[in-house]
Amino acid sequence: MDFNLSDEQELLRDGLGKFLSTRYDLEKSRAAAKTGPGWQPDIWRGFANELGILGAALPEDVGGIGGGPVEIMVIAEALGHALVVEPYVDTVVVAGGLLHRAGGPVATALLDKIVEGNAIVALAAAEAGSGDHWQEVSTTAERDGDGWTLRGSKIVAMSAPLASHLLVTARTANGISLFLVDLDATGPGIEMHSYRTVDDRRAADVTFDGLRIPGDALLGEEGQAWPSIATARDEGAAAVCSEAVGCMRKVLADTVEYAKQRHQFGQPIGSFQALQHRMVDMYMELEQSVAAVYLAVLNLEAEPAVRAQAVSAAKATIGRAARFIGQQSVQLHGGMGMTEELAIGHYFKRLTAVQFEFGSTDYHVSRYAELSRA
Repeated sequence: MDFNLSDEQELLRDGLGKFLSTRYDLEKSRAAAKTGPGWQPDIWRGFANELGILGAALPEDVGGIGGGPVEIMVIAEALGHALVVEPYVDTVVVAGGLLHRAGGPVATALLDKIVEGNAIVALAAAEAGSGDHWQEVSTTAERDGDGWTLRGSKIVAMSAPLASHLLVTARTANGISLFLVDLDATGPGIEMHSYRTVDDRRAADVTFDGLRIPGDALLGEEGQAWPSIATARDEGAAAVCSEAVGCMRKVLADTVEYAKQRHQFGQPIGSFQALQHRMVDMYMELEQSVAAVYLAVLNLEAEPAVRAQAVSAAKATIGRAARFIGQQSVQLHGGMGMTEELAIGHYFKRLTAVQFEFGSTDYHVSRYAELSRA
């Protein structure tokens, strides 16, 4: 199994890393997240026009580069290292994958806009009471003349407040279907309650009360959306695992550097053997996470059971490592580790949130166990 990046993938990683190191300021991004629009549109345009990363893993017929899971891993890790809040995973990985598999003129036109940086698309799939089980869908879509009527509600739709379009799972007569909602063209019948999450992202709870949408809002075949949604969820999980690796690399490096600079009893605290052991444990957790992410990424195009098992192994490993490395880094920094002034506190919040995205750690441990028994 070859873990080396190709020359093109290394150029992608280096170019994105340089862009983020010179253009992405953490203080500015936090200000936009806390008191501004929630993101930086100029950065998103840079992703599209200067770097082309919004199309790196999308097909060439919609203006993409035609990359795959490894390109997404490279991009997501770099974004995690810089603690980027812009909705790359939600729009490009999850929504982009769903639109590509759905096909058709409506999906293709929207993919074009995503690649150009002119559309933000979010998935609304989770519902109150269903927990991590997205297949438990009570939102309904009923035929209404030449269109559809949506009724129901979704919770924690990540990036929905930033979105121009929503992808909504709903139950129809034949099963679970996927619908496109153009937020710029909707009439009455939709209510969105937006909020900022603990890690400075934007999410929303969305209620549909007789929302009328056109007939071509149905993506793919009616009642046949679940396999694509399950794939998208695993792709999103693998992407946030890659993002978490980038976060953990940064957190570990900052902690080691702080231990060299912080003096106690006349010497750097990094010289104390007990603290050295802690940092070695952090490094071991990081390396196990890297290996688990490779396993997941290289199995994303495998048959569903193999893919799901590899992704759950990675998500469970990342969940444990994110918790351990985040907590240890804060403890080694002392009380100042949770202040707004230090980056470490912001990374800790993101690593905490990652443990629950696209299925909690407990959910993936249980899914892995079930698949292992099969």
